[in-house]
Amino acid sequence: MNKQQLAAKIWESANRMRSKIEANEYKDYILGFIFYKYLSEQEQRFMRQQDVADADMATYLLESEHDTVEYVKSNLGYFIEHKHLFSTWIESGPDFDISNVRDALSAFSRNVADNYKKVFSGVFRTLETGLSKLGESAASQTKSARDLLYLIDEIPMDSKSDYDVLGFIYEYLISNFAANAGKKAGEFYTPHEVSLLMSHIIADHLRDREEIKIYDPTSGSGSLLLNIGRAVAKHMDDADKIKYYAQELKQNTYNLTRMNLVMRGIKPDNIECRNADTLEEDWPYFDEADPTNTYEPLYVDAVVSNPPYSQQWDPQNKESDPRYARFGLAPKSKADYAFLLHDLFHVKPDGIMTIILPHGVLFRGGEEGQIRKNLVEGNHVDAIIGLPANIFYGTGIPTIIMVLRQKRDHTDTLIVDASKCFAKVGKNNMLRASDIRRVVDAVAARQDVPKFARVVSRDEIRANDYNLNIPRYADSSAASESWDVYSSVFGGVPAAELDALSDYWAAFPGLREALFAADSDGYSHLRAEDVSALVREHPSVTAFNDVFVAAFADFPQYLHTELVAGRSGVRVSTLEDVLTADLFARLGGLPLVDPYEAFQLLHDDLASVAVDIEMIQTEGEGVFRRVDPRLVVKKKQGRDVEVQDGWVGRIFPFELVQSVLLSEQAEALSVLGAEGVAAESELQQLLEDLSESDREDLSEVLNDSNDGFVNAAVLKAAKALGKSEPEEDTPEWTLWEAARLISLKKQIDRRLKAESVALEELTVKTIEDLSDKQVEQLLVAKWIDPILRGLESLPESLVKALISRVEALAKKYETTLADLETQIAETERELSGMLDMLTGSETDMKALQELKLLLSGTLV
Repeated sequence: MNKQQLAAKIWESANRMRSKIEANEYKDYILGFIFYKYLSEQEQRFMRQQDVADADMATYLLESEHDTVEYVKSNLGYFIEHKHLFSTWIESGPDFDISNVRDALSAFSRNVADNYKKVFSGVFRTLETGLSKLGESAASQTKSARDLLYLIDEIPMDSKSDYDVLGFIYEYLISNFAANAGKKAGEFYTPHEVSLLMSHIIADHLRDREEIKIYDPTSGSGSLLLNIGRAVAKHMDDADKIKYYAQELKQNTYNLTRMNLVMRGIKPDNIECRNADTLEEDWPYFDEADPTNTYEPLYVDAVVSNPPYSQQWDPQNKESDPRYARFGLAPKSKADYAFLLHDLFHVKPDGIMTIILPHGVLFRGGEEGQIRKNLVEGNHVDAIIGLPANIFYGTGIPTIIMVLRQKRDHTDTLIVDASKCFAKVGKNNMLRASDIRRVVDAVAARQDVPKFARVVSRDEIRANDYNLNIPRYADSSAASESWDVYSSVFGGVPAAELDALSDYWAAFPGLREALFAADSDGYSHLRAEDVSALVREHPSVTAFNDVFVAAFADFPQYLHTELVAGRSGVRVSTLEDVLTADLFARLGGLPLVDPYEAFQLLHDDLASVAVDIEMIQTEGEGVFRRVDPRLVVKKKQGRDVEVQDGWVGRIFPFELVQSVLLSEQAEALSVLGAEGVAAESELQQLLEDLSESDREDLSEVLNDSNDGFVNAAVLKAAKALGKSEPEEDTPEWTLWEAARLISLKKQIDRRLKAESVALEELTVKTIEDLSDKQVEQLLVAKWIDPILRGLESLPESLVKALISRVEALAKKYETTLADLETQIAETERELSGMLDMLTGSETDMKALQELKLLLSGTLV
């Protein structure tokens, strides 16, 4: 299975296994064990490189072998004895005991090299102290731990590509635990999409650097740092020239940071982590044992942070703190600007920082207002990005990203309102890939984009008394609908409302005039009876479609060259960027088409392509011809057990292979299935046509609620009727027909089952015997065809949108005031006539007469 499938399986199992343990706590156990497995296998891999066979490791990896211990520690930074290896726990089977874990973690602590203590010392403390929560007794703790070990043992960690799988699964688990941890999630996790947005902004700024230092002073799980590292590394030749600095207050979260960084293959020498209060214990870093030689003032190329929002802090005696001296002290009740100024202080003159903060920092007064003024006048505020509400786990408040720099060539500030850029996913809003790209491009271009982004001069900010509230400068809110009084009375569409569709009229010359006839007062009336037909057949619309098709005429071949032909050498990390550049170039001369909508389509389809390419580059071309057991969870003796239920293609889904290479067999099976559905439908119709008396006559062959046949009873009763078909429209004929349909459905089901098995067996053989030509044919169908179908839908969606808007405008003013008056008068006349037909008491008739006078308009 691919990494997404494996991650989903592990999460599902882990979430089920945690039982009553809080998600926020359980994550520390499973992530700690994953890290321990990683370190164990790294040591075993290192020993194999020293020509030590697996069978001999038990004699080498002993604490009593002092030279070996020191040699391993000097290279890896730690030593794990053979009896404490993760693989040894697995091999122990039923002999494994929770005490094995306690002994191993204790031994690890004493076998960390002195120069690696900041990376490894105490990294398992959270796991070690929390083992007792896995069960009430040693036996229950042992069982829970053993189940976890077997689950984690499925994660591959044998090669560089496996580190990517490991990292993906680790991030996947962290994000899912965060989603289930409520308010506690904010302590350790920034949503992946927000992290990517910040990372791309920073990577664009740092793209030409040969060596880079990045810093997160509230590091949480370390995901922000890692995403920046990956984004920056795409523009570098050597990812080992990135140095990571992190500081985190909470011990267990600090451990997450270190584990996450190490498992992503970052060298320990490139990791500097501290467990400390950022606002109270600032860098520069130095070792207390040797402050003179270890002093290192921290100035970095990029700072990124997602600090706790509006928390209390102690500003007392910090007036002279160099972080705050230039700008002022944040109020005691809200440390937001204290974190911001801390970050800015550590940015190099040519560096950049991004920080997530609540909206209030843009407009609150007092000390914060003065700090904001000083930041603007100091020319540090580069961009402000308003994010959607309800985008973070544990809080629904709207937030912003502030981008600041020490030195800038311009004095304006870019304001971006991305508050409407999201998709609803469960309870939360989520930035889409196109939203991220739209914001990143806006920040890079620093140009006005209507209803989205605006470059604001410092003079305008001064005129607004340094209030940076986003709606003052850029507002994505949709305009409220207005109604034209003249049109409401006399009909016709006002010119102003047609002018609102100016982008369409510019793209489709002559279409407005073809659709609408304008009168002398500037109001237009719809000419066309069939708007859809007129729009679709108009020469400018067909010409637009032709231009679009021409722009992508050679796109299939381009994709084939980049993806199919170049699959073994394509660089997955930059694949999307390469294809997007080509896509945007093709769309550059086309009006109306939103390039970011096209990008989203491309991004969605490339996700599965990237997974496939990673597997191909890892396992070789033979992966095309492999099938794997399809595992499902079933209950056995009250327990969830994985059992095989058929097969799945490693790369090619069975449905794809059948549609492309086995279409005749698949179609025959589909026809047979349709026959079964038709028989079932006829049987249901037969039941629905029964009268109440028929149901009484046939009660012995109907279920207790009389809404379904009892198959066995129907067949038995029909057999008793003999072989002659009864007269139609009698209960006996209904019984006869129901028996025929039930028998037919059974025959079809038997054939369907047998032929499904036969088709599955044929599909397995077809995959295993694929020719190179068939492989390419399937890759085109799986990778390229979906991309092309998505892009081909764009012109049609634009035309549909225009048709819908034109029809809505015409309908809006279709009924005039005069029409309404006529309808009211007609209704009153009809009602008055009905009143003449009523009879009643003397008082009733008097009241009806009064109502008739009112309707006729003669009552004063």
